[in-house]
Amino acid sequence: MSELQTVFAAQGALAAIVPHFRARAGQVEMAEAIQKTIKNQKLIIAEAGTGTGKTFAYLVPAFLSGGKVIISTGTKTLQDQLFDRDIPTVRQALRAPVSVALLKGRANYVCHYHLARAQSDGRFATREDTRYLQVIASFARQTQSGDKADLAEVPETASVWPQVTSTRDNCLGSNCEHHDKCFVMRARKQAMEADVVVVNHHLFFADVALRDEGVSELLPACNTVIFDEAHQLPETASLFFGESVSTSQLLELARDTRVEALAAARDFADLPDAAMVLEKAARDLRLSRPEDSGRLAAGAIHEREDFDDALNTLCERLSLTASLLESQAARSEGLKNCSERARDLKHRVECWRNNEKAGQDDNYVRWLEIFGHSLQLHATPLSIAEIFRKQVSETSRAWVFTSATLSVNGDFKHYCGELGLEDANTATWPSPFDFEHQALLYVPKSLPNPNTREYTAAVVKAALPVLMASRGRAFLLFTSLRAMREACELLRDEFKTRGLDYPVLLQGEGSRTELLERFRELGNAVLVASQSFWEGVDVRGDALSVVVIDRLPFSPPDDPVLAARIAKMNREGRSAFMEYQVPQAVITLKQGAGRLIRDETDRGVLMICDPRLVDKPYGKRIWRSLPPMKRTRELAEVEGFFSEQ
Repeated sequence: MSELQTVFAAQGALAAIVPHFRARAGQVEMAEAIQKTIKNQKLIIAEAGTGTGKTFAYLVPAFLSGGKVIISTGTKTLQDQLFDRDIPTVRQALRAPVSVALLKGRANYVCHYHLARAQSDGRFATREDTRYLQVIASFARQTQSGDKADLAEVPETASVWPQVTSTRDNCLGSNCEHHDKCFVMRARKQAMEADVVVVNHHLFFADVALRDEGVSELLPACNTVIFDEAHQLPETASLFFGESVSTSQLLELARDTRVEALAAARDFADLPDAAMVLEKAARDLRLSRPEDSGRLAAGAIHEREDFDDALNTLCERLSLTASLLESQAARSEGLKNCSERARDLKHRVECWRNNEKAGQDDNYVRWLEIFGHSLQLHATPLSIAEIFRKQVSETSRAWVFTSATLSVNGDFKHYCGELGLEDANTATWPSPFDFEHQALLYVPKSLPNPNTREYTAAVVKAALPVLMASRGRAFLLFTSLRAMREACELLRDEFKTRGLDYPVLLQGEGSRTELLERFRELGNAVLVASQSFWEGVDVRGDALSVVVIDRLPFSPPDDPVLAARIAKMNREGRSAFMEYQVPQAVITLKQGAGRLIRDETDRGVLMICDPRLVDKPYGKRIWRSLPPMKRTRELAEVEGFFSEQ
């Protein structure tokens, strides 16, 4: 028996400290494949179905390899889970003297310089922020990490945080007077010295693209890079291998310019005046679009002159501010930093505007993203395959890509193509759960076309008898916020009319963590949610027995990036729908379906309401990619499934 087999055995090192540990052949096989990949400094794309135990399957060989390892996860939440729970467990089981560091983006750490500036400025949006500032100042004097996650008293969403943390733009670097006690520098130093470093995908790619967050310093000495939740990589990488500039950055520049001018150029009134005018121009650019939120192709924004006028005015104001800052840059490090930022932002905004006027590069799409209080200009590559392949092939090290959802019915062609990894070694280990007996796939009859106005009402009507049979205990997952809100309202009305006392929880009425805790505690609740609950959510046991998905999760065809990619593929004579849209929908659907069965004892019904799953030729390709559960179109079988409990 090999060392790996001994660790994962029923009486092995993991079983000795992990409650209810089960020896699984798939987990051992995956660990062996990853160990071989690390030893030979190769690349593997490893799909592991729910319950395989993929985290331990990559941690154990990574720890035993003895080299430096970077592990990148999908979110900061998963980052914390790895660092606080999974890694200590494996380290204890192996008795491995492995040092571990957690590295986050600089916006997660209190900045001494900007904290002092905020205290001296004293201008805050709310009275609450004034109180929070005092709490943060006290925290900064006592903490070793400076990580805002360690300060539960101040919410992550508090508007004071951007004023007391740094960004790539406004960090003074080694010129800062607080450099020797900087929390970001301290975290990077710990990461440099550690054997295992845990980051997240945004941080990893921000650094690869911008050389800013400390990962580029780690990579030269790194033997292995492991991407968990690797299905998220293509979208994340696209963001960072493109160009973007936001009104939020411009507002931060205006704010910092005003604060720095008051501190070091009080006799030069033109500068704070220019900052105020720049702030107004940035806000006016956002107000030039009436939408609350959304994405627009650059070509679709010129039906109104407001936007063009506002963008031209912004360029003028930014040019003036940059010129004035340049004249005062020698007076302080803060003003020098603002001058450099103004010059960079001016260049990026003008490039976006002028390149759009000159016409689009075939390899990029220019588009606009609108948020409640800000607006972002993007230029996104239509393909990142060549860029990413170059990053991977530059140096000799092991690369591990793993997730529960990377293939379409065992075929990795779509995923490999997106990342330029066509020659990669691929492998899949199916879930060890008995889906044939634990789960039922239900596609109701007689639902209308998903594009009709009455569709969401029909979904709720079809789901009601299922929810009654399951006595609540359900997720209803929707592909749009509009459908989610409509369904919630209809469901609450129906429950009231029928006298059903199942609590209905709606995404947005509390944080994701709070909603999940309430869902588990209530035991008979129905959670109505959209995209953010399709993945990374783990509810085991009887509290979740039904997952309803309203329609196949095809991305909206009017999304500017998707539309441009589709157009390019079709111009090349390819079928964008079958090669790109269907595989994307399959991977997303597998994530949503994966919420249902999380344990050997779980039982439940996956209800997919979209008739295209049955009626369209590509439907078979989609449902064959799902776990091998029994299928039905009869409500009576669903009711019978629950009566067996």
